[in-house]
Amino acid sequence: MKKVIAALLTTALAIGALPACGSQAESTDAPAAEAPAEEAAPAEETPAEEAPAAEAAGGGEFNKIYAIYKAGDQTWFIDEGAAAKAKTEELGGELVYCDAQMNPETCLKFVDTAISEKASGIIICVPDQTMSQAVVDKCVEAGIPVVAVDDALEVNGEKIAPWVGIDGYNIGMANGEWMAQYAIDNNLIDDEECGVLFLTMDTVSSCVPRTEGEKDKFFEMTNFDESRVFYGDNDGTTDKGNQAATAVITANPQIKKWLVMSANEESAMGGVRALETAGLDGDSCVIGLGAYLAKDEWNAGKDICMKASCYFSADSIGATAIQILHDYIVDGTEMEMATAVPATVCTPDNYKEVMGAAAE
Repeated sequence: MKKVIAALLTTALAIGALPACGSQAESTDAPAAEAPAEEAAPAEETPAEEAPAAEAAGGGEFNKIYAIYKAGDQTWFIDEGAAAKAKTEELGGELVYCDAQMNPETCLKFVDTAISEKASGIIICVPDQTMSQAVVDKCVEAGIPVVAVDDALEVNGEKIAPWVGIDGYNIGMANGEWMAQYAIDNNLIDDEECGVLFLTMDTVSSCVPRTEGEKDKFFEMTNFDESRVFYGDNDGTTDKGNQAATAVITANPQIKKWLVMSANEESAMGGVRALETAGLDGDSCVIGLGAYLAKDEWNAGKDICMKASCYFSADSIGATAIQILHDYIVDGTEMEMATAVPATVCTPDNYKEVMGAAAE
C-alpha cells in the first residue's frame, strides 16, 4: 500500500516542478489563501490503489520551500526550522517559516498559500493527523512534493507521504531502560510512596510508540506494582503537561516520590514544574525527550528533577527533510517513506559531550 500511495505522489509530481516565486521571505505570520481552507476540495480523480507506478520527477527548480509547523513558537520547531532554513539556503533556495498555532484551518491556509506562490516543496508537521489526506490531496493536485516531519501524514496508520522523524518506540525503550535502572539503583521498586507517571499524547501517532516503548522496557526490567502507575494525557505543551501532572499528583497524595516519563520534552518540563509546585521534586525523577529544554536549566546550574533526557536532533530532522526534497526535485532521487534519526540518553554529567554545539 505504501509503495502504491507513494506512486500516486510521484505520478502527480512527475508532471513537472512549478517554479517558485523569487521574493525573499523568512517568516509568515498571517497566512493568505485564495479560498478558505474548509472550501478547498481534495483531488480524488485517481484512487490511490489504482495509481500506476512512476519514476521520481527530477529536473525541477529548487527555489521557495514552505516549512509549516503545528506549534512554531515551541523551541523544538524553532530549532528545526532554523536548520531547515540553513540547509535550504545552502542548496540555493529560500525558506518560509509558518506557525500554524495548533490550528488545522490555519495550517491548511498555509498550504494554500504555498500552492498559490508555486512553492518548490513543503515540509510540514500538522496539528491534527486527521487532516493528513486533505494536505496530501492539495499537494498532489498542485504537483508540489511534501515531506512530513515529526508527525507523519497518515491514514489508518499508513504513511501517505514521506516522513522524517525519530524512531519513537526505540527511543521510548531507551527512556524506559534508564528510568528502570534509576528505580532499581534507588530502591524504589517496592517503595509504597513511589509512583510512576506516564505523560502521554494519545492523539499523536508519532508519540504513542514513545510511551509504548517506555512502558515495555520499564516493566520488562521491574516488577513495579501497577496500582502505583498513573497516566496523564495532554497535547504536548508545557502548560498542558503541567496540568495533567498536577491533576494526577493532587489526586494521589499517598505518592511522595514520582518517576515521570513523557512523550515529549515540553510535557516532561510541565511535569517538572508540577512537582516543584507540589514540593515533591526533591525525591522525584523526570526523564525528557529531546533535551532542548533540560539543557537550558542544566546550563544555568539548576538542580532540577529532570535528571535525564533522550537527545535527538531537531537540526538533523530539519536538514534531512530539506535534503530529501532537494534531491527529489532536482535529481529525481526517490523519497523513502520513512527516515528516522538516532537518539542518545544524556544527563547533566554528559549532555555537553552528547549534544555538542546543541548544548549551548
